[in-house]
Amino acid sequence: MNDAQLLRYARHILLDELGIEGQERLLAAKVLIVGAGGLGSPAAMYLASAGVGTIVLADHDVVEISNLQRQIMHNTSRLGQLKAESGRQTMLALNPELKVEIRTTRMDASSLDQEISQVDVVLDCTDNFATRHAVNRACVKHAKPLVSGAGIRFEGQVSVFDPRDNQAPCYHCLFPEADDVEALNCATTGVFAPLVGIIGSMQAAEALKVIAQIGTTLKGRLLILDALDMQWHSVKVKRDPGCVVCSARPQA
Repeated sequence: MNDAQLLRYARHILLDELGIEGQERLLAAKVLIVGAGGLGSPAAMYLASAGVGTIVLADHDVVEISNLQRQIMHNTSRLGQLKAESGRQTMLALNPELKVEIRTTRMDASSLDQEISQVDVVLDCTDNFATRHAVNRACVKHAKPLVSGAGIRFEGQVSVFDPRDNQAPCYHCLFPEADDVEALNCATTGVFAPLVGIIGSMQAAEALKVIAQIGTTLKGRLLILDALDMQWHSVKVKRDPGCVVCSARPQA
């Protein structure tokens, strides 16, 4: 690290658990964030400020006025702009030394397979089950840690699915893919603005811990927040031995 980096990341370096070695891991890391909305906004901003060296931000949507109630990476002057481009501007304003790549077409199985094979950690900040399952399948295939978050109304969820551990569950173990799953989204059900900020920030924290190899992650646990009563619940999640996604993954 150069002198400017030592100064910028001084409060991280002071942490015994992180230090210079952990910060250097962050600087060398490449992360994919799928979704630049309510969850992706705080997640991306904290990863940028923390010094993750390369961030790939994927979102095909544009900024709308209804987004601004919670999607803090964007602002009124960017209405109509691609969210990924708006996000890149915000991240580089926070930390100009980063490398920020954007993907502005809808991510399908093929593009996810290609992108996820090249990164260290994936953050799923999307709002639909189809994309979440596609992201999970690619993460399992390439043995990449997945930090998953969700938020609707006043309820948020966050967990880490780490296929590098053969005993750990994947997203499909917890939420099996099904055609009859009701698709809820903020546009039809609403969402409490700070909720996605809390969950997205926790996704950033878990991703940083995975990269820096510190602490205990949420692997094998689902953390649920009831923001209306401000109550947290932790649920243990076990691997499904019959899971169609992860049961056939190679043994370490």
